[in-house]
Amino acid sequence: MEKVIAETMRLDKFLKVSRILKRRAVANDACDMGKVEVNGRPAKPSHAVKINDIISLTMGGEKRSFKVSALRLHSKKDDASSLYTVI
Repeated sequence: MEKVIAETMRLDKFLKVSRILKRRAVANDACDMGKVEVNGRPAKPSHAVKINDIISLTMGGEKRSFKVSALRLHSKKDDASSLYTVI
């Protein structure tokens, strides 16, 4: 079992650890371009994500939403999808 961190995690790190986006730099760029929202509001890469937050990502004209289920410092490829639920 991976180490679970306390209450919050940076948005850019969560997007990378959960493998929603492949690299943290890509997550930073997406946030800076206004393509990422947390609970319906545009979010910066440093935004603190909590369990049950809704993250919306607009890429390629498609908007996808995810509900944060868990926060971990690291995750294996097979376990990454357990960190969120697709809405």
